[in-house]
Amino acid sequence: MVLSRLVKSFAAAGRGLGHVFKSEQNFRIQVVAGALVLVAAIFLPLQTWEMILVILLVFLVLLVEILNTVFEYFSDLLKPRLHHYVYVIKDVMAGAVLLTSLVALVVGVMILYPYLKDLFKW
Repeated sequence: MVLSRLVKSFAAAGRGLGHVFKSEQNFRIQVVAGALVLVAAIFLPLQTWEMILVILLVFLVLLVEILNTVFEYFSDLLKPRLHHYVYVIKDVMAGAVLLTSLVALVVGVMILYPYLKDLFKW
């Protein structure tokens, strides 16, 4: 293992994440929402499995959004706006992000609501 190659790999990954953050509004919104959820999860007395699930769901939503961005760029590169499958691919990936986000929301509410209810005596 060569340390310089490892450092270059991490630098490339950082540039990629930076690009997605700068260019994709939905990713920025999801980062902020995920950060808020993670802060809440840190301060609430979650069980270990609940904390693990919350962390995994936050990062799963971000990962699917990154993959959506990759598919959009790749679709535009192959057949930019010339074939109706480009629209289908983009719509399917947007649906994947939506579905992942909705599942994360439902599971997050199921996990966090009882703690928030007790905290605020709702």
